Amino acid sequence: QVQLVESGGGLVQAGGSLRLSCAASGRTGSSYTMGWFRQAPGKEREFVAAISPSGGRTGYADSVKGRFTISRDNAKNTVFLQMNSLKPEDTAVYYCAARYSVVILTTSNDYANWGQGTQVTVSS
Repeated sequence: QVQLVESGGGLVQAGGSLRLSCAASGRTGSSYTMGWFRQAPGKEREFVAAISPSGGRTGYADSVKGRFTISRDNAKNTVFLQMNSLKPEDTAVYYCAARYSVVILTTSNDYANWGQGTQVTVSS
């Protein structure tokens, strides 16, 4: 089992930036695909980005391509989500997820381990 703790959320104006972090503990290792998802009020949880265990492959939702960047530091068991050019529609609770896998996973049902989430609010 992997425990995940997100941090870095907050309130930012449109056009601003935030960097989310996800610290993993427990049965960690570089064999986990890591993902970021988000859920806005009244909406379903949606895929944002994912990164392969080595960090060599990444995947993004169309809505964040070119604005968000996912990265990982396996030595520190931490995954990051750099969010630039934020829009009000990016407002949501952001969740980190992990799955023992070598492929990029883009649906929430694929992930077995979840963090508690961190709120991101973008004001217009």
